[in-house]
Amino acid sequence: GLPFLVKIPALVASFVFLFCLEACLWVRNFRLKRRLPGPFAWPVVGNAMQLGQMPHITFAKLAKKYGNVYQIRLGCSDIVVLNGDRAIREALILHSTEFAGRPNFVSFQAVSGGKSMTFTNYSKQWKMHRKIAQSTIRAFSSANSQTKKAFEQQVVAEATELVEIFLKLSAQGQYFNPAHELTVAAANVICALCFGKRYGHDDVEFRALLQKLDKFGETIGAGSLVDVMPWLQSFPNPVRSMFNNFKDLNQEFFGFVHNKVEEHRDTFDPEVTRDMSDAIIGVIDKVDSDNGLTKGHTEGTVSDLIGAGLDTVSTAIHWILLLLAKHPEIQTKLHELLDKVVGRNRLPSVDDRSSLAYLDAFIYETMRFTSFVPITIPHSTTSDVTIEGLHIPKDTVVFINQWSVNHEPPEGSLDKDLTNNVMIFSAGKRRCIGNQIAKVEIFLFFAILLHQCSFEKSAHEDLSLNCTYGLTLKPLNYKITATLRGELLKAVWSQQSSNLPRLIYLPMC
Repeated sequence: GLPFLVKIPALVASFVFLFCLEACLWVRNFRLKRRLPGPFAWPVVGNAMQLGQMPHITFAKLAKKYGNVYQIRLGCSDIVVLNGDRAIREALILHSTEFAGRPNFVSFQAVSGGKSMTFTNYSKQWKMHRKIAQSTIRAFSSANSQTKKAFEQQVVAEATELVEIFLKLSAQGQYFNPAHELTVAAANVICALCFGKRYGHDDVEFRALLQKLDKFGETIGAGSLVDVMPWLQSFPNPVRSMFNNFKDLNQEFFGFVHNKVEEHRDTFDPEVTRDMSDAIIGVIDKVDSDNGLTKGHTEGTVSDLIGAGLDTVSTAIHWILLLLAKHPEIQTKLHELLDKVVGRNRLPSVDDRSSLAYLDAFIYETMRFTSFVPITIPHSTTSDVTIEGLHIPKDTVVFINQWSVNHEPPEGSLDKDLTNNVMIFSAGKRRCIGNQIAKVEIFLFFAILLHQCSFEKSAHEDLSLNCTYGLTLKPLNYKITATLRGELLKAVWSQQSSNLPRLIYLPMC
């Protein structure tokens, strides 16, 4: 106890010094800067105390007072917040290059050893990095009919295993939380693409890694104080503890990816591309060093692909299951549609999607209503730019409030037009690289789970629509039970003479 007491005067003196220094800088900036509209910002903390538990809702409320383009201050950083469909699309689409930057945040530097494409700044090197990642995803998911079918089969296999696990967890009328099983299923799809390997739902090590990754979004999103108040790292406090945990989980996850990529390097054959890791090794490890990409960028790319293909898919299905259990009348209507279009003798496929417009619309309405990626990963401006007549200087941190786009009046309904208006994957040069495969995955998981099962909540539980805040909004802990509809169909691999794999559906006893 005594050594800590001795440190208290030094901590107080440091805080007073920082406060005075910040106050002087604040007064100078207030006089010199041509400020955008926005709320009054206090010295040292700025507007941090006003954000509350759900910053996206606070930002939307502030937009009603100050307009869709305004400025706040968090710690020592001036930040522009963009709200509403018109301002955000003007920025991300019409001025995509000017808004393609990333701020030099300390948390961003901790991701993938600083080699992440998602979190590094806009540059010639970044453009090459993204091009490689996009072409690799396309090659393994949608380049031609064969890769499309192979990707679909991978998702179908995971979805049918998920059905069996849900039914086991529901045995004797038990109720269960689907969160971790959904995360494992989504992770297995992207791990199969990246590493040619999947993991059992009972793999303790893999589940532990995924549970830690759930904490990733708590530190990296808008409102993370460690990035805007770096002095919080200089003394013990909850923010520093959270950031240290964040660095540890990044090192552990990056170590996991690094080990898998090294295994691929050891057995690499340029004549045989087994999976996405091989494809990326073949490009990045072998390219000229002119573009600045190194071997470390291979691991960074694989990490980005896993991140892009994991959290969005599992969170979307998590919300979908909650809403199905909460609204049984909609679930009944969807069951009737699936039985009419697909029948009971096979599983839904991507080819059925055009005939399942109501099911697709339910997915988009879930995305709109929950807006589970409320604020994009923070951007920064690469040059001076004007949005809605307001000047934003180069190197300004920008928060994009996607939630405000999805909740602008008129409110959405189960209408196909939602597909063009819902914003969940961002837009422009920083649009999520995995958005197309994520949409296919969400559709197949949802359609197969619903085709095979009915989902119910406990009669004693009223499912809450509240959520926890982070890079993605996750439902509060809830429990459901699954009941089999008819016969259990299982995907079984077969081989045709044309050498194209196909699926046979067998009823399981």
